[in-house]
Amino acid sequence: MTDTSAVRDPERHPDLKPRRVKFDWENTPLHWVPGDPYATHIINVLHLLLPAGERWFVHVYKQVLPYIRDEQLRAEVKGFMGQEGTHAVAHQNVLHHMKVQGLDPDPFVEQVEWLFEQLLGDSTMPPFARKKWLRERLAIIAAIEHFTAVLGKWIVDSRGLDEAGADPVMLDLLRWHGAEEVEHRSVAYDLFMHLDGSYARRVRAMVVTATAFAWIWGRGAKFMVAADPAGLRTGQRGRMTQREFMARFRAAHKRDRLPSMSSLVLEVPRYFKPSYHPSRHGSTQTALDYLAISPAAVYAAELAAARKDEVAERG
Repeated sequence: MTDTSAVRDPERHPDLKPRRVKFDWENTPLHWVPGDPYATHIINVLHLLLPAGERWFVHVYKQVLPYIRDEQLRAEVKGFMGQEGTHAVAHQNVLHHMKVQGLDPDPFVEQVEWLFEQLLGDSTMPPFARKKWLRERLAIIAAIEHFTAVLGKWIVDSRGLDEAGADPVMLDLLRWHGAEEVEHRSVAYDLFMHLDGSYARRVRAMVVTATAFAWIWGRGAKFMVAADPAGLRTGQRGRMTQREFMARFRAAHKRDRLPSMSSLVLEVPRYFKPSYHPSRHGSTQTALDYLAISPAAVYAAELAAARKDEVAERG
């Protein structure tokens, strides 16, 4: 691989590290946005996608670590991998909680796993094209991370779900994850620029990613509504139609329970700008401010401190 140096943003990247978190799902209802199962399930699609997706990020990055020549970037990539691995576990636990409540996510999750492990896996391309395939996947990850940072900023800043009385544990999971996405928003892009930097590849990856993301999000929402044990009234033959998905999405946005579709669409041309850099969008300090008060992170830190004190007393 070539070593193409990226133009580094003057803002110094934070010291990235995974944070211990502990979420107690015992009292979280299936419809965690009260009275709005549709907004609940549209957001729940993230739980279907993230465990396999985050594990795939880590898998790909392990393969490119030997090619990184910038030591600061290498440290950031390792911190990124640690955070993403923690995210995968946290969202996997939500899938287990869904099963306890009578909703089996496995049929859709298995399709997502096929997407990341087979279609985007190591063996998709012949051996002579493996390095090029790595570059393509780096570009795809950078495009995905653009959207996760946008969604992360939205969930940290928005108060619509609070006003709706959303379950505080689920809201903390989403905000903790979203804040870390904002915190490490530059890493995937910087890594792609460091090891490749092709503008054509960057644009191509975003076109594919944005199209696939929109399609999968719609399919996932339809699956969740159809699988809901409450037997939600929707669409034709008990299935949500594309038109209804769009209408439910817009209705949730009007109550500030989801970002607007137009705002997400407009992120695509913004990513295409030659001057684009993730660090110019979002606030690292705002992310860190939330991470400092995240109930799950604070609780895990308190448990770790208590165990440390207990060990010290025994010693």
